[in-house]
Amino acid sequence: MIVTLHVATGALAGAAARSRLAALLLGPPLHLLGDVLPHEDIASRRFETASGVAAVLALAAAYGPLDPVTLGAVSASAPDLEHILSLPRPGGRPLFPSHRWSRLHHGGKFPAWAQLLIAGALLVTLCRNARGAACRRRDDRRCMAQGAGSHLGEGGWG
Repeated sequence: MIVTLHVATGALAGAAARSRLAALLLGPPLHLLGDVLPHEDIASRRFETASGVAAVLALAAAYGPLDPVTLGAVSASAPDLEHILSLPRPGGRPLFPSHRWSRLHHGGKFPAWAQLLIAGALLVTLCRNARGAACRRRDDRRCMAQGAGSHLGEGGWG
């Protein structure tokens, strides 16, 4: 799965979990599930890195760096850091299971352009809902009176 979709699915899980710890714990299993799904990858490591970093920065700007949404995004995409950082490789193989054992990383039917489109839609939706989510966490009546939007779990996509 492309990095941007790992970021988006992790962010969505963080929004649903509403807990920092849960968001961090859900990230790696989500990454594994995304890699097991037969998919195309994007050949450009530069594009993958730039789009993943931009997506995480957008979420951090919208929600804050320690919000479950941002932490879920970071946690779900973190296993792909071993593709760009010089991490230890026991036996010369990657650390993360779906990168280590090729049987777990399936190429195939889910085109990269569709993954990018879905990731973009999820990220835009999450960022648009960020202000309403922040208002609800603070229970700030002034925010709600200004029509701060809806949270994914409270009234739809908004």
